[in-house]
This record gives sequence, C-alpha cells and structure tokens, in this order.
Amino acid sequence: MSVFELPRPLQDYFAFAELERRNDTRRFSITLPYRDGERLEHIQWWWRVGDKEQELIGDAGVADRRAKEIARFGRHIERWLENNRQSLTGDEPIPVLRRNGSRPAGAHSAAQTDGADDATTQSSADWQPPQVAAG
Repeated sequence: MSVFELPRPLQDYFAFAELERRNDTRRFSITLPYRDGERLEHIQWWWRVGDKEQELIGDAGVADRRAKEIARFGRHIERWLENNRQSLTGDEPIPVLRRNGSRPAGAHSAAQTDGADDATTQSSADWQPPQVAAG
C-alpha cells in the first residue's frame, strides 16, 4: 500500500512562503496542511540561503535549491508516514491522514527473509532478558 493515495502529485498540496529576512539570510518554508480527524494540522520544512551563497549560485541556483528542498521534504513526509504506519488520502484540496493497521511491508518481509518464526516476532512487552549464569 502506498503512503500517498492522492489524485495529484504530493507537491501540488504544498504551500510556499518566503519569510522575513534574518541578518544576511533569506528564509523559506514549505507547508503541507492535512486533516487528522476533525483537526487541521500541518507539517513544515524550512530552508535558507545566505547572501554570499546567493551571490555564488544566482537566481537559477536558488530555483534549483528550491527544487531540491521540495524533493527532500517529500522524502521526509514519506518516511514519516511509513514509520508511523499512516497514509495521506482523499480527493479534497487538503489531504486526510489515515492510520493503517498493518506493519510496514518492509518490516514484515525482512522478518520472513531472516527465517524468523512467530516466537521471534512477539511484541517487546513479552521479551525477557537472557539468564546469566553465576560464575
């Protein structure tokens, strides 16, 4: 199951802003709003470009940097959703956060690949430390 079940690419849901300058630095943010039940939430990504860096890379470099930051933010969201067993769904302008009940596919297949049986995949609440022989 994909963590994104959306009709448009993820970045189409992003909001972009250039924040107030701080000293010699331009500051930017990328925001993804989402609904969690009845609540409206958001996740943000901040990045910055110093004046000296902008002199070196120019406007085209800033645009390239923006594209890289958008890609990094997308990967961050994907990992966040996978780690929390969640996905973004919906046909509305603001995606809906859905909690998935099963383990991530990678965790389950890794256990099977290692030849692990049900005893080794028990919850951590059942785990007991090994007994140490007195010596």
